[in-house]
Amino acid sequence: MNERLHSVLAQRGVSPESLAEACEVDPKTVGRWLGGRVPHPRHRFSVAQHLRVEETFLWPVQLSRSGRPGTGLGSGEIIGTYQNRASVPRDTWLALLQGAQRQIDVLIFSGTFFAQTNPHVAKMLAERAATGVRVRLCFGDPSGNAAATRGREEGIGDTLAAKIRASLTYYRPLLPEAGCEVRLHDTTLYNSLFRYDDDLLVNPHVWGQPASANPLFHLRRVDAMGWFDNYAQSFDAVWAGARPWIPDPEGTASHGQD
Repeated sequence: MNERLHSVLAQRGVSPESLAEACEVDPKTVGRWLGGRVPHPRHRFSVAQHLRVEETFLWPVQLSRSGRPGTGLGSGEIIGTYQNRASVPRDTWLALLQGAQRQIDVLIFSGTFFAQTNPHVAKMLAERAATGVRVRLCFGDPSGNAAATRGREEGIGDTLAAKIRASLTYYRPLLPEAGCEVRLHDTTLYNSLFRYDDDLLVNPHVWGQPASANPLFHLRRVDAMGWFDNYAQSFDAVWAGARPWIPDPEGTASHGQD
């Protein structure tokens, strides 16, 4: 069985029949690929392009199309890349959230897209927490120096702080839920992080540009001390220094406590 191909198809929401059509082969051929048969080079390339993953991740023991051994990127932790965060399919976000069994960690400044693309996100997070998933959401402190600096760099001034306050209102229902925590950080945010068990979406920040316009890559944990664990540890460090969010009586502004 090609477990990696099975996994990526599920993550992308692509059926074997749809992949067969995109690669111009019979669905039975895709069935054989899923069963472990290695496609011809042109089909390997087509599959990788269609699924937006490295060819060497799906078939790590094969040579790359140039005839040289793979670099190891695809056979390691990177299972997908996106030109920008906005191009990540909504179904991918939903599948990762709904499939989490142990933990969900989110590190962002405002993350307005998170609720705008999924208006039921708070309810879904609460449902995951009810099954035993640990949910940790870490937003930028709207009154902090880091948010003010980032707003100036993006040329939007105080708008970022306002976006954070607006975004937080979606998550107020989570505060009384067991297993859910919301905190505020005041750190320089080099990457937005979205962790779902052993899957991690990393959104690097490019100076002066909104996070939605910046690249995103999808990591899956392979072993300790790889890229995945480095990013996971950075989340833990920011989380440890962040403050619990306590809404004001109107629920729109926010502050922390020492």
